[in-house]
Amino acid sequence: MMKFLEELTDLVFVEDLPQKSDIIFIPGGRYGALALQAARLYKEGMAPLILPSGKYSKLVGFFEGPADMPDSALKNCPTEWAFMDHILRSQGVPADAILKEDQATFTYENAIFSRQTTDRLGLHIRRAIICCQAYHAKRCRIYYEILYPDTQFFICPVSTQDISRNNWYRDERKIDTVLGEISRLGDQFHQIVRQYGMDQQKKHRRNDNDNGCK
Repeated sequence: MMKFLEELTDLVFVEDLPQKSDIIFIPGGRYGALALQAARLYKEGMAPLILPSGKYSKLVGFFEGPADMPDSALKNCPTEWAFMDHILRSQGVPADAILKEDQATFTYENAIFSRQTTDRLGLHIRRAIICCQAYHAKRCRIYYEILYPDTQFFICPVSTQDISRNNWYRDERKIDTVLGEISRLGDQFHQIVRQYGMDQQKKHRRNDNDNGCK
């Protein structure tokens, strides 16, 4: 059983040492610890730009407010992006180093809309850091790598909700949270792969037609 748990742990809880990069991505959420981590890495000179992404959870339909910070001002933030922006600036990150994406409502949209933002600004992202929740790390890496296939990513996660690679299988709430993440990874990636397969099929058909094949 322990070998199986270790394999699941290694699948979900991905982590890298931070390396100098072009940007730090924050894929949304209600946990201010992600912005604090990004601010710390920014001040250490790991990247010149930070891009928080997020409107609110699609499942809720509005920004519920912070889940881990007592600052009452943060409860009035209309979006996840505004929440992260407030924290980053409170930590001394200058406004011109914080990019804006405030429309995403789930993780894959965080990656999609972040790519649209960096493309619109003409940014070429060769190396990037992702600050995410520890149990969310694998899904974040996959989605951002899909949208940035030529970018090298460094995952610098934060343990939230008292969930870490060392304790997630020790109580029911944590088990449900992490196994729910694995379930979402399978369900959502299934849809992504199917769409990719359909796109590739259309591409091959166009190429066949261009080559005179029938």
